[in-house]
Amino acid sequence: MPSPDSLCAIAPISAPGTAPAGVPLSHYSRFHQRLHRRYPAQLPLLAPGIPSRDTMEQTCDALLAQGHDLGAALRILRQLVMERLITLDCDQGAPLPNITLPVTRLAEVALDRACRHARAELDARHGAPQGPQGQPVQLWIVGMGKLGARELNVSSDIDLIYVYEHDGETAGLQDGRGKLSNHEYFARAVKAIYSLVGDNTEHGFVFRVDLALRPHGNSGPPAVSLSALEDYLLVHGREWERFAWLKSRVVAPRDCLGMPNVQALRGVVLPFVFRRYLDYSVFDSLRTLHRQIRDHAVQRSAGRPERANDVKLSRGGIREIEFTVQLLQVVRGGQFPELRCRPTLEALQRLARAGLMPQDTADRLASAYTFLRRVEHRIQYLDDQQTHVLPTRDDDLAWIAHTLGLKCCDFLRELDAHRELVAQEFDILLGDAGHKPCANGHCGGPRAADTSTPDLDALLEQLPPKLRERVAEWRTHPRVQGLRDEARARLLRIMQRTGRWLAEGQVTEEAAVRLAGWLEPLLRRESYLALLLERPSVHERLLHLLGAAKWPARYMLQHPGVIDELAGGALLSERFVPQDFERELGLRLAALQSTGEADDENLLDLLRRAHHAETFRTLARDVEGRITVEQVADDLSALADSVLRVTAQWCWDRLRGRHREQPQFAIIGYGKLGGKELGYGSDLDIVFVFDDDDERAAEVYAAFARKLINWLAVKTGEGDLFEIDTALRPNGNSGLLVTSFRAYADYQQQRGSNTAWTWEHQAMTRARFVLGSEDLRARFDAVRQAVITAPRDRAALSTEIIAMRERMRAAHPAPQGQFDIKHSPGGMVDVEFAVQYLVLAHCAAHPQLQDNVGNIALLQRAEAAGLLPAGVGRAAADAYRTLRHAQHRARLNDEPTRVPPDTLAAEQSAVRALWRAVFG
Repeated sequence: MPSPDSLCAIAPISAPGTAPAGVPLSHYSRFHQRLHRRYPAQLPLLAPGIPSRDTMEQTCDALLAQGHDLGAALRILRQLVMERLITLDCDQGAPLPNITLPVTRLAEVALDRACRHARAELDARHGAPQGPQGQPVQLWIVGMGKLGARELNVSSDIDLIYVYEHDGETAGLQDGRGKLSNHEYFARAVKAIYSLVGDNTEHGFVFRVDLALRPHGNSGPPAVSLSALEDYLLVHGREWERFAWLKSRVVAPRDCLGMPNVQALRGVVLPFVFRRYLDYSVFDSLRTLHRQIRDHAVQRSAGRPERANDVKLSRGGIREIEFTVQLLQVVRGGQFPELRCRPTLEALQRLARAGLMPQDTADRLASAYTFLRRVEHRIQYLDDQQTHVLPTRDDDLAWIAHTLGLKCCDFLRELDAHRELVAQEFDILLGDAGHKPCANGHCGGPRAADTSTPDLDALLEQLPPKLRERVAEWRTHPRVQGLRDEARARLLRIMQRTGRWLAEGQVTEEAAVRLAGWLEPLLRRESYLALLLERPSVHERLLHLLGAAKWPARYMLQHPGVIDELAGGALLSERFVPQDFERELGLRLAALQSTGEADDENLLDLLRRAHHAETFRTLARDVEGRITVEQVADDLSALADSVLRVTAQWCWDRLRGRHREQPQFAIIGYGKLGGKELGYGSDLDIVFVFDDDDERAAEVYAAFARKLINWLAVKTGEGDLFEIDTALRPNGNSGLLVTSFRAYADYQQQRGSNTAWTWEHQAMTRARFVLGSEDLRARFDAVRQAVITAPRDRAALSTEIIAMRERMRAAHPAPQGQFDIKHSPGGMVDVEFAVQYLVLAHCAAHPQLQDNVGNIALLQRAEAAGLLPAGVGRAAADAYRTLRHAQHRARLNDEPTRVPPDTLAAEQSAVRALWRAVFG
């Protein structure tokens, strides 16, 4: 192709710019000219404006009324629609969807009419096909690719797969003759439909039809039963077919589209396209497919250099944008259903919202896609040819530029810029080009160029002693020996890269040894090997986490899918945002509902994956030192609040027998949840209350609470969410699971014979309203304030709290010569009990102690109020913070929280001073 600058010098003699003023640009199209010569009388039959399904149906009926048979009517309709679209696009600058959607609607109308016509004729000769119980059998015409995505171009062929519901045979005629197997019946139907839509006649065709994507390709039957399709996808389905089925959609006959039977087809296709785990193994399959397409394009252009400028198949073309989008959808769409959508432009925005692509990149790729598709249409407007190659005639090229509002040289420069952007993004995704470096100089994009695979013995020679000894065990490890050759090669290349980084001093040997141990139980899930190989940045960050602490390795072994979170560039710099988390869950729920998959099992797994991923993000920031222990607790507590809100709403929506749209129900958080001090793996201390006068209320809310506890605590294949403890409800485990708010308030405020104990009032100091109506929130806050500010005998209160402290210490004795960070004298529990006494004894006179702001802040406020000697409160607050840090780090490393007594001596002394100041 000539350069833009050389073409700028060309004076297009017959270009539109030199045409007489007032002549529409569409008139330059030779296809447009032919249509006006051939169909001047029929053109007015299509109503003005953008062709719609209704106007096409009306036009088809008008053509039939003129005496045309159905095949001719559909072909003439196609010509009228094409003339309209050329005019709208070239003369009025119609948006891309105003072109692609009418072409798609035309295909749907044609296939619907052809299908109904073909089946009516076959039914008349052979009777209707019947299923095993004599039920009618549906035929579904599945549109693939651009037809499925409603993105057809103006000279598209249509990729179809015909699926019928059941095997069996037709009813035959009344005299018993004419019976056919359903297989033969639908094969004849496919042939008849093709004749009506795809045959080339004096009026051309309606669409070129391609059935090559059907099971077994061109050697397979023209129509397959649903059970045969399921068997094929399970046994023979190839990776590239997952991309083909990604955009699939039943497009005809129209009367089948809303029927529940179609859900059976969806239930076969979705698990094939979208795996339940993150599926990075498709990268190699897409590389192979793309290489074949590029090689084919090169072969086509051999000796024909003009064919190298294919806006669809050449480097940086439409296909590479589609592959970029589809690859990310297939990899993650199983776990993130909100990514499942067919149209390319919508999918780009969903990928950006999910953080899988920068918003700017998505917008630029969308702009490139729109530009390239509009160019593609103009190429096809010229002569109605199914081509995507830029024309070689200078006047044709200048006309294309002019219809886009550009000069020729500007058009070519913009075309080059879009294609270069697309090619770069695609190459980065597949690792076929140089990449931007990431931290420590390792590639942040896919596939650092580890292309050679050593054998195990050669690899061992490259490794340092401890790692060599660990990896040498793989010689006899049954899971390693049982790997496919491809997976084994991936494993060895991962360890080869690890060894190289270890030699460079980028990772520690301890982290590398932990990686080997972490990989072994996951070898049956080969996708994780593919993930680490495809994403060196994930591999690198994983090693850093494994080297930083032991607990992350255990968490990632329980929930290996979370490691994909390491691919996010902003992972370490962000914090948990409840609104974003709940919005994303809402999008995933809507996606599952749209495909009929929103059953309890899928929703339970969805909640668990989302919670585990967010917990892991916090864990990664924690071990990398990006957030403090207090911030970890804040984020984990906010995450628990969000999970409770979402789960409660989903459970209520699905509760049988619910008697109102929104529950008059609340959850009160106690303990670590109430004090916003949750750690990794903390259980939730919660109490359920309701305020509803309906006679069914107690029964309904009890069922609701049981369902909610089950959803939170039950273990699925994705694990669980939280252990739930409801022992702090009125009367403890012997009390009702759900209490009316009035009974709860009476119990807490000592009204009646059944009232709360002192230890329950201690718990109330840390209680917090987690979810429910604002009215209930205000009433709970009032009850809490009344409870903690009630007049008390301070001496009796002190005696009861000291006795409770001694009982707890006796239940958690530390061995001789050991200091238990939490339970020993001078430990964390001493601080917590002292604060609870200060609140219950003094907050009536000192309102600043009423707020549930945590032990550290309350100690500082108590000292400022003169309730503690100068310096004692602040020293105890600092000691408590240090003890929390020590406990947190010990748990992260799976180490005991008991240390030698001289460890943390200053902190113990500060806490003992607090205890003496409070209790004497």
